[in-house]
Amino acid sequence: MSKKFLFCFLLPIKLIAQEQFKKKEIGLNFFRNPSIGVEYRHNHISLHTGYYITNFEKNTTWKFFKAGVSYWFLPVDKKDIPSSFYFQAALLYGLNRDYKNTLTGGIEPGFRQMIGNNLNIRLGVAALFSKNKTIRINPTPGISYVIKL
Repeated sequence: MSKKFLFCFLLPIKLIAQEQFKKKEIGLNFFRNPSIGVEYRHNHISLHTGYYITNFEKNTTWKFFKAGVSYWFLPVDKKDIPSSFYFQAALLYGLNRDYKNTLTGGIEPGFRQMIGNNLNIRLGVAALFSKNKTIRINPTPGISYVIKL
């Protein structure tokens, strides 16, 4: 693939991405992704904190306090708040079971689909890692309501 072709293909994506993420927003997260809590985004970066629950095994729930940062990229539409991809890194503090009082790291790529002007659903795949534990991978669905500032 020629460098000229790549430049012509990637430049419009870069320009759209810069245009689309200039606004600030606050999100109220109602279900699991990134957590049940709040999120503040400025340009391409957001910070989030809240209560995170997950199931590594059927009928068993693990609970965490979660705080992290997300990077937003490649918006796929021209809505006021665009649907887009994200990559997240977070620290989790275990509240029960074998993770109680344990600091855990997490990373997650995913996608946010806007439904109307403010509601969105997310789907990601999280990897949680902690000292002396196996890496846990699980899907992370979410529902949020976003308000432009």
